[in-house]
Amino acid sequence: MGDEAYIYTVDEALLSLGFGKFQTLVLAYAGIGWLSEAMEMMLLSFVGPAVRTEWGISDRQESFISSVVFAGMLIGACTWGFVSDNYGRRMGFLFTALVTSLAGFASAIAPNYICLVALRFVVGVGLGGGHVLASWFLEFIPAPNRGTWMIVFTFFWTVGTILQAAVAWVVMPLFGWRWLVALSSVPSFLLLLFFNATPESPRYLCKRDKTDEAMVVLSRIASINEASLPPGVLGLNSLQEDYASSSNGNLSEASPLITTKGKDGLKVFLELLSPKLIRSTLLLWLVFFGNAFGYYGVVLLTSELSGTTRKCNSNLARPSHLQDDASLYRDVFLTSIAEAPGLLLAALAVDKVGRKASMYGMLFICCFFLGPLIWPQKEVITTALLFGARACVTASFNIIYIYTPEVYPTSVRSTGLGVATAIGRIGGMVCPMVAVSLVENCRQTEAILLFELVVFVAGVAATRFSLETKGRDLMA
Repeated sequence: MGDEAYIYTVDEALLSLGFGKFQTLVLAYAGIGWLSEAMEMMLLSFVGPAVRTEWGISDRQESFISSVVFAGMLIGACTWGFVSDNYGRRMGFLFTALVTSLAGFASAIAPNYICLVALRFVVGVGLGGGHVLASWFLEFIPAPNRGTWMIVFTFFWTVGTILQAAVAWVVMPLFGWRWLVALSSVPSFLLLLFFNATPESPRYLCKRDKTDEAMVVLSRIASINEASLPPGVLGLNSLQEDYASSSNGNLSEASPLITTKGKDGLKVFLELLSPKLIRSTLLLWLVFFGNAFGYYGVVLLTSELSGTTRKCNSNLARPSHLQDDASLYRDVFLTSIAEAPGLLLAALAVDKVGRKASMYGMLFICCFFLGPLIWPQKEVITTALLFGARACVTASFNIIYIYTPEVYPTSVRSTGLGVATAIGRIGGMVCPMVAVSLVENCRQTEAILLFELVVFVAGVAATRFSLETKGRDLMA
């Protein structure tokens, strides 16, 4: 009778089951989705210049190919987050994989610029749901190891960027950009292939009062991990995990956060701006905007700075077209490798130093690396500085993706991460239209100062977070 009287939570069940074979399979599936998004984003470094050469488009039209992807992601981030919170995590990433794979492959056979832009916008809508996989994976991880395993998860993004740079180096000179675009859609098709084997999040099922279905998933985890569930019965997550208790608030005031079901989009959004969450929400938006602006800016600058430096400096000889392309692929590949030490930095710091200090520390160091680029540098120095900047902004970006789901309760977690991601997409959308255009027009100093300002403001915002989530259970 004592065993039956005890009611355990999902977090207690996951802690008892540990991280085993089941979570490894979930990691592999979610990681493929993250790898897919990274490849599609890295594609922007290669498709724009190639299309400009083939179709004779202007610099503004080239930048628009990147910006329209971010515009689609802005819509997708909000849409798929709402779908995920109301219809299940699986439903959210199913539709993102469908949209991304089909539109991505169709982009490879686009007959003209207008069709390409339209299809890349649709790809962006699909990519906007990448955060759903992050939330889904997070909800299977025991609390003590969550930070470390989320860093391992984000390693798939680094693999995707390096893989895309390597594939582009081989494919682009031989077969052209269309083959590269087609190959980039393959990981999204893999998500569809293995979709039927994926489980729903037990935490989400409990929030929908489907504890029997959640118990089936937890029993499956126990079987695959060869572990045992705690004695007793599974119940709804306890109130002690709610945001209010972690902020020393009144539990009775916070109870709507964990009991409301079936909310419409406006109610969910307004909940993000409730008194208990508004501070974290607004600061998260600032940090996401700055991280995205800085990250995608460094990615795009890698393909812009070396050629632009020669164009703007009459003392430097202009290389041949083939030499220029080889230099581009090499520089993008080298700076992509920078994401590996960036992830290592994040992994070492996130559970040792904490989420907040790791975040703002990396952003401020990124400013340090960008500073010398205010003045034109030799190519090797430019590449080295961009390498350091990308390592730091990658670390910060990965940490904010860990921190954000930990700040929000389950009922709005995916939507909260989705909206924050959407704000980041605005940063990514504005970046090529503003900063990169400045570089193209030989205004490198103004461009780098803009990057410095945005990244520095994001770092200051990260210092203002009131909640440190290192080692805490996820909120109910």
